[in-house]
Amino acid sequence: MDALTIVTALETLAPGARVAAVPSIDQPVILVAAADLVPVCTALRDDPGLRFTALVDVVGVDYLPRSPRFDLNYSLVATTGRPAPARLRVKVQVDGDAPHVHSVTGIWPSAGFLEREVWDLLGVVFDGHPDLRRLLTPDDWEGHPLRKDYPVQVNIPVKLHAPLQVTAEQFRAHIEKDRRVRGDQA
Repeated sequence: MDALTIVTALETLAPGARVAAVPSIDQPVILVAAADLVPVCTALRDDPGLRFTALVDVVGVDYLPRSPRFDLNYSLVATTGRPAPARLRVKVQVDGDAPHVHSVTGIWPSAGFLEREVWDLLGVVFDGHPDLRRLLTPDDWEGHPLRKDYPVQVNIPVKLHAPLQVTAEQFRAHIEKDRRVRGDQA
C-alpha cells in the first residue's frame, strides 16, 4: 500500500483532516497536521483495510532555524490483513519554542515511553500524556539537550588523568598485603 492510497482512504475515514503524501525511498510517508493527529491515528488503527495496530517508534528532530521547527515521526506497522507486515511513517510538524501536540497513548499505549523520551530530549509537550516526566536525564536537569539552541559549554579545558604510577616495590607490597588479607600463602 502506497502513501496516496492511504491518504485517499483517510479522506473518508477522517473527514476534514489535513493529510498529504510525502515522497520517500523506503516506506510510505504521510504528513499530518498536528491538530488532526489523533483522529488520523485512530482511523489508521481501527479501519479494517489499514489496521496499523503497532506503534514502534516516535522520533523527534529539531530543524532550527526552519519553521516549522520540529518534525515528529511516528513509525507504524500493520501486522494483519496482508501477506507481509506493512509499514507507515506518520510525520507531524510542530513550531515554536514551546511546541505542543496531543499524545497518542490512548491509541497505542506503547507511545508512553517514546513520547517521554522526545519530551525529555527535545521539549515537545504531549498534551494528555498520563506521565510526562524525565526519562533519560536526571529529574533536576534544566532544558532539553537535543535542541539545537541548547547551551553547550565548549570552552572548558579537557581534563586528562594520568594513569597511576607505582614502583616495583610498591606493587610487590600491595600484592603481599592482598595475599595476607585473603589468607593465601602462595
